[in-house]
Amino acid sequence: MRRVLTAAILVPLSVLVAACGVHHPNTADANNNGTYVVAGPMTYQLQVSRALNQYGSEDSGYLAGLPKRDAKLAPDQLWFGVFLWAKNRTKQPQQTTAAFDVVDTQGNVYHPVVYSNPYVWTSQTLKPGAIQPNPDTTAGFGPTQGQLLLFKFNTSVYSNRPLTLEIRGNTGKVWATISLDL
Repeated sequence: MRRVLTAAILVPLSVLVAACGVHHPNTADANNNGTYVVAGPMTYQLQVSRALNQYGSEDSGYLAGLPKRDAKLAPDQLWFGVFLWAKNRTKQPQQTTAAFDVVDTQGNVYHPVVYSNPYVWTSQTLKPGAIQPNPDTTAGFGPTQGQLLLFKFNTSVYSNRPLTLEIRGNTGKVWATISLDL
Protein backbone atom coordinates (compact mmCIF):
# COMPACT_ATOMS: atom_id res chain seq x y z
CA MET A 1 0.00 0.00 0.00
CA ARG A 2 2.91 2.33 0.84
CA ARG A 3 4.39 1.87 -2.66
CA VAL A 4 1.09 2.69 -4.33
CA LEU A 5 0.68 5.81 -2.19
CA THR A 6 4.27 6.89 -2.88
CA ALA A 7 3.78 6.39 -6.64
CA ALA A 8 0.48 8.31 -6.51
CA ILE A 9 2.32 11.28 -4.99
CA LEU A 10 5.61 11.11 -6.93
CA VAL A 11 4.20 10.75 -10.47
CA PRO A 12 2.15 14.00 -10.42
CA LEU A 13 4.99 15.74 -8.56
CA SER A 14 7.50 14.70 -11.25
CA VAL A 15 5.23 16.17 -13.95
CA LEU A 16 5.09 19.47 -12.08
CA VAL A 17 8.86 19.57 -11.58
CA ALA A 18 9.47 18.72 -15.27
CA ALA A 19 7.32 21.69 -16.30
CA CYS A 20 9.29 24.14 -14.15
CA GLY A 21 11.37 26.54 -16.20
CA VAL A 22 9.48 25.85 -19.43
CA HIS A 23 9.06 29.13 -21.26
CA HIS A 24 6.82 29.62 -24.27
CA PRO A 25 7.93 32.88 -25.91
CA ASN A 26 5.96 34.63 -28.64
CA THR A 27 8.28 33.22 -31.29
CA ALA A 28 8.46 30.18 -33.49
CA ASP A 29 11.57 28.35 -34.64
CA ALA A 30 12.79 27.24 -38.07
CA ASN A 31 10.81 24.00 -37.79
CA ASN A 32 7.69 26.03 -37.37
CA ASN A 33 5.35 25.43 -40.27
CA GLY A 34 1.99 25.41 -38.56
CA THR A 35 3.12 27.25 -35.43
CA TYR A 36 0.92 30.07 -34.21
CA VAL A 37 2.10 33.40 -32.75
CA VAL A 38 0.00 36.10 -31.15
CA ALA A 39 0.81 39.49 -32.64
CA GLY A 40 -1.28 42.39 -31.42
CA PRO A 41 -4.98 41.53 -31.69
CA MET A 42 -4.41 38.72 -34.21
CA THR A 43 -3.06 35.21 -34.23
CA TYR A 44 -0.73 34.57 -37.17
CA GLN A 45 0.43 31.25 -38.52
CA LEU A 46 3.33 30.55 -40.84
CA GLN A 47 1.91 28.17 -43.42
CA VAL A 48 5.20 27.67 -45.26
CA SER A 49 8.31 29.64 -46.21
CA ARG A 50 10.64 28.75 -49.04
CA ALA A 51 12.74 29.91 -51.97
CA LEU A 52 10.64 30.42 -55.10
CA ASN A 53 11.56 29.37 -58.64
CA GLN A 54 10.31 31.97 -61.10
CA TYR A 55 10.43 29.35 -63.89
CA GLY A 56 8.31 26.77 -62.05
CA SER A 57 4.61 26.60 -62.94
CA GLU A 58 3.32 27.09 -59.36
CA ASP A 59 5.84 29.74 -58.38
CA SER A 60 5.47 31.80 -61.57
CA GLY A 61 1.86 32.44 -60.51
CA TYR A 62 3.05 33.89 -57.21
CA LEU A 63 5.35 36.28 -59.10
CA ALA A 64 2.79 37.39 -61.71
CA GLY A 65 2.14 41.12 -61.65
CA LEU A 66 5.55 42.21 -60.38
CA PRO A 67 6.49 45.73 -61.53
CA LYS A 68 9.24 45.63 -64.18
CA ARG A 69 11.69 47.39 -61.82
CA ASP A 70 11.35 44.52 -59.32
CA ALA A 71 10.84 41.56 -61.68
CA LYS A 72 14.50 40.93 -62.56
CA LEU A 73 16.86 39.08 -60.29
CA ALA A 74 20.59 39.74 -60.31
CA PRO A 75 22.78 36.60 -60.44
CA ASP A 76 23.34 36.88 -56.67
CA GLN A 77 19.63 37.23 -55.75
CA LEU A 78 16.72 34.88 -55.08
CA TRP A 79 12.99 35.06 -54.45
CA PHE A 80 11.76 33.95 -51.05
CA GLY A 81 8.11 33.49 -50.14
CA VAL A 82 6.56 33.59 -46.69
CA PHE A 83 2.94 32.39 -46.69
CA LEU A 84 0.88 33.52 -43.70
CA TRP A 85 -2.57 32.97 -42.28
CA ALA A 86 -4.26 35.16 -39.63
CA LYS A 87 -7.30 34.92 -37.39
CA ASN A 88 -9.11 37.55 -35.38
CA ARG A 89 -9.70 35.91 -32.02
CA THR A 90 -11.18 39.05 -30.43
CA LYS A 91 -14.81 40.12 -30.15
CA GLN A 92 -14.25 43.28 -32.24
CA PRO A 93 -13.30 43.85 -35.88
CA GLN A 94 -9.49 44.09 -36.13
CA GLN A 95 -7.02 45.10 -38.84
CA THR A 96 -4.28 42.66 -39.82
CA THR A 97 -0.87 44.24 -40.07
CA ALA A 98 0.89 45.33 -43.24
CA ALA A 99 4.22 45.80 -41.44
CA PHE A 100 6.60 42.87 -41.89
CA ASP A 101 10.31 42.55 -42.44
CA VAL A 102 12.95 39.84 -42.39
CA VAL A 103 16.22 40.30 -40.53
CA ASP A 104 19.30 38.09 -40.96
CA THR A 105 21.96 37.40 -38.31
CA GLN A 106 24.12 40.25 -39.65
CA GLY A 107 21.31 42.77 -39.07
CA ASN A 108 20.41 43.16 -42.76
CA VAL A 109 16.73 44.05 -43.08
CA TYR A 110 14.59 42.96 -46.02
CA HIS A 111 11.14 44.36 -46.78
CA PRO A 112 8.43 42.62 -48.81
CA VAL A 113 8.09 43.55 -52.47
CA VAL A 114 4.91 45.61 -52.96
CA TYR A 115 2.74 44.50 -55.88
CA SER A 116 -0.76 43.29 -56.69
CA ASN A 117 -1.57 39.62 -57.13
CA PRO A 118 -4.35 37.34 -55.74
CA TYR A 119 -1.77 35.59 -53.53
CA VAL A 120 -0.11 38.70 -52.04
CA TRP A 121 -0.73 39.66 -48.42
CA THR A 122 -2.74 42.84 -47.96
CA SER A 123 -3.88 44.25 -44.66
CA GLN A 124 -7.58 43.59 -44.10
CA THR A 125 -10.19 44.26 -41.45
CA LEU A 126 -11.39 40.93 -40.08
CA LYS A 127 -14.65 40.42 -38.24
CA PRO A 128 -14.48 38.44 -34.96
CA GLY A 129 -13.50 34.86 -35.75
CA ALA A 130 -12.68 35.63 -39.40
CA ILE A 131 -9.49 34.45 -41.07
CA GLN A 132 -7.14 35.76 -43.73
CA PRO A 133 -6.97 34.57 -46.42
CA ASN A 134 -10.63 33.79 -46.76
CA PRO A 135 -10.96 30.11 -47.72
CA ASP A 136 -12.97 31.07 -50.83
CA THR A 137 -10.15 33.17 -52.32
CA THR A 138 -7.34 32.17 -54.66
CA ALA A 139 -4.80 32.30 -51.82
CA GLY A 140 -7.07 30.52 -49.34
CA PHE A 141 -7.86 27.73 -51.77
CA GLY A 142 -4.29 27.49 -53.12
CA PRO A 143 -1.66 24.92 -52.16
CA THR A 144 -0.23 26.95 -49.26
CA GLN A 145 -3.57 28.25 -47.94
CA GLY A 146 -1.73 31.41 -46.94
CA GLN A 147 -1.11 34.84 -48.38
CA LEU A 148 2.32 35.68 -49.72
CA LEU A 149 4.97 38.05 -48.46
CA LEU A 150 7.53 38.11 -51.28
CA PHE A 151 11.15 39.00 -50.53
CA LYS A 152 14.13 39.52 -52.80
CA PHE A 153 17.20 38.29 -50.93
CA ASN A 154 20.87 38.40 -51.73
CA THR A 155 22.28 34.88 -51.79
CA SER A 156 24.49 35.94 -48.86
CA VAL A 157 21.50 35.14 -46.62
CA TYR A 158 22.56 31.49 -46.81
CA SER A 159 25.57 32.49 -44.69
CA ASN A 160 23.47 34.65 -42.36
CA ARG A 161 20.86 32.16 -41.20
CA PRO A 162 18.50 31.80 -39.50
CA LEU A 163 16.31 34.57 -40.78
CA THR A 164 13.71 36.20 -38.54
CA LEU A 165 10.32 37.36 -39.77
CA GLU A 166 9.23 40.34 -37.69
CA ILE A 167 5.52 41.07 -37.41
CA ARG A 168 5.07 44.72 -36.49
CA GLY A 169 2.20 46.85 -35.28
CA ASN A 170 1.22 50.19 -36.77
CA THR A 171 3.62 52.00 -34.43
CA GLY A 172 6.56 49.93 -35.68
CA LYS A 173 6.83 47.90 -32.48
CA VAL A 174 7.68 44.22 -33.05
CA TRP A 175 4.65 42.21 -31.94
CA ALA A 176 6.06 38.76 -32.68
CA THR A 177 8.86 36.99 -34.51
CA ILE A 178 9.11 33.73 -36.41
CA SER A 179 12.45 32.15 -37.24
CA LEU A 180 12.77 31.15 -40.89
CA ASP A 181 15.39 29.04 -42.59
CA LEU A 182 16.23 28.48 -46.22
